[in-house]
Amino acid sequence: MLLRLILYISVLAIVACNSPYTAGKKRGYFKIDFPEKEYKLFEEAGYPYTFEYPVYGVVSRDTTFFDTKAGDWWINIDFPHFNGRFYVTYKPVTKNNFDSLVNDGYKLVYRKNTDVSTGILDSTISTPNGVEGVYFSLSGNTATANQFFLTDSTRHFLRGALYFDASPNEDSLSIVNDFLKKDLMHLINTLKWKNR
Repeated sequence: MLLRLILYISVLAIVACNSPYTAGKKRGYFKIDFPEKEYKLFEEAGYPYTFEYPVYGVVSRDTTFFDTKAGDWWINIDFPHFNGRFYVTYKPVTKNNFDSLVNDGYKLVYRKNTDVSTGILDSTISTPNGVEGVYFSLSGNTATANQFFLTDSTRHFLRGALYFDASPNEDSLSIVNDFLKKDLMHLINTLKWKNR
């Protein structure tokens, strides 16, 4: 009996040593095919602003904001190919609300992201169309890596933020963030205010 057991284990060991080695799959991310950069004009009647946005974006009116009515001139630009959405909110500047709008623009970046962000870089914006504002680049596993607000400080205030419907992972989202950041910069540089 003992001899049979030893013989069985020996045969098993010899057979096991001759089986081909199989390496595990390398870990990686999906290949993403990016569309060609091409833009069209957003110029809807009644909206106090115009800009150019990518043809692969789908504009829709934002109708809700945390179970309340959204602003009259709020829109979303969806990027179905990337499972992303660019939120555009607009508020008119009045005699007493400019400081509050700017403070809210900073609070929405810093309050919501300081725990998970490894860095927040803000830089001033001044476009060829005379639009000014602040652009925020966030690093780390944040829900959004790109946000900004634009204003003329007397009549118009527009805020934008890019989000993805995915778990925040800076490594996997960075290539798409970089691609769409160029579109956001194009939107910013082509933004014009309309007279109300």
